[in-house]
Amino acid sequence: MARIKEWEELTICDNFLFQKVMQNKMLCKRLIQKLLKIKVKRIIYPVAEKSIAIGAASKSVRLDLYVETDDGIIMDIEMQTSDGADGWLPKRTRYYQAMIDLDVLGKGKDYIELKTSYVIFICTFDPFDEGRRVYTFSNRCHESESLELGDETTKLFLNAKGTIGEVDADIANFLDYVDGKTAEGKFTKDVAAEVDRVKQHDETRLEYMTLMMELKQQRREGYDEGRIENMLKNVKSLMTRRGWSLDETMEALDISPEDKAIIVASVAGFK
Repeated sequence: MARIKEWEELTICDNFLFQKVMQNKMLCKRLIQKLLKIKVKRIIYPVAEKSIAIGAASKSVRLDLYVETDDGIIMDIEMQTSDGADGWLPKRTRYYQAMIDLDVLGKGKDYIELKTSYVIFICTFDPFDEGRRVYTFSNRCHESESLELGDETTKLFLNAKGTIGEVDADIANFLDYVDGKTAEGKFTKDVAAEVDRVKQHDETRLEYMTLMMELKQQRREGYDEGRIENMLKNVKSLMTRRGWSLDETMEALDISPEDKAIIVASVAGFK
């Protein structure tokens, strides 16, 4: 499990800080224009951690940075720092794409009204081990590679470790900055300046500290649940194999009085 970083340790690679920096609409707009090589008149709003509810009985799905332009292009931009072992990273783009479409359709739209959309992963590692700076995927015909399906969906993987392929100079500098190098070029220097500005903001620092406290509490609760579950397994196993009573088993395992109360309630009726 990844260690929870202190506020002073955060960099552009950390989702919390990346989201806050991209709330600067001018920087977000410039990043999109450089990445997609398109002109964007206006960003309607960059939404950090947009939640999409799949159904009444389901959990919400969170997208790190959800951006929509005034001409109807939707983007989900995610910072990825964990290697996509066993193909989970490409499948995550598929899942997020489905969530974006469901969000549009959930507003009463017909499928014909689905918008042009991009799922963009900025990776601190090479997701496909080919050394490319950018990997772009769209649906094409296997029998005729020049024939595109035309469903207007694209997945982009940016590789901060990449060296192969021509990209915009600002994107190359930005990827180097993500990789821990010094900020070069006007755009990347502006991003770095925004990182510094955000990190000097006391309210944002307090927001992060509060979030980290909640995460630590959740981890503690998860650890406690797992610890009690393992303890219950051991208790039940010994009771079955040894024929001991519950009290004898807990005594043999040297279980604390606090945990005994939890186990007694959980094991009640167990034979």
